[in-house]
Amino acid sequence: MNPDLDLSLERVIRAPRTTVWSAWTDASRLEQWWVPAPAVCRVDRLEARPGGAFVTRLSDDGTTFVPHMNACFLVVDDFERIVFTNAIDSEWRPTSPAPVLMTAEITLHDHPEGTRYQVVVRHGDPAARARHEELGFSDGWTSVTEQLAGFAESVAPR
Repeated sequence: MNPDLDLSLERVIRAPRTTVWSAWTDASRLEQWWVPAPAVCRVDRLEARPGGAFVTRLSDDGTTFVPHMNACFLVVDDFERIVFTNAIDSEWRPTSPAPVLMTAEITLHDHPEGTRYQVVVRHGDPAARARHEELGFSDGWTSVTEQLAGFAESVAPR
């Protein structure tokens, strides 16, 4: 990680890696936690494979949905790592996404209490990193990670 270019977070999710993985790779599960509440998410395409599409929409009222993410998976290592970018859209076309261009890496590791969940979001230059931080990276990504943890912990086998 480069502190001048990257933002990160980490937490333990009290659920097995397989449960956290399926929350990331099953569209009906991803919709449960992917955007900060009270907004709701709709998944249009979730092709968890290298080169696969990652397209979501969000709604503040549950009725009218607007584009949220149009990205491409770069790496999908089952039960261990997901890397996606919004620098390339779901049709493999270069993009200039608003508000910030990024590549996100999610890694899952076994932990005595469940899964060690790590996120690193990479940016091309310090200004893009600063912009993402100013827009609320910490609050937004922490919020959805908390939602992911709540969801995974509620559906995890006991």
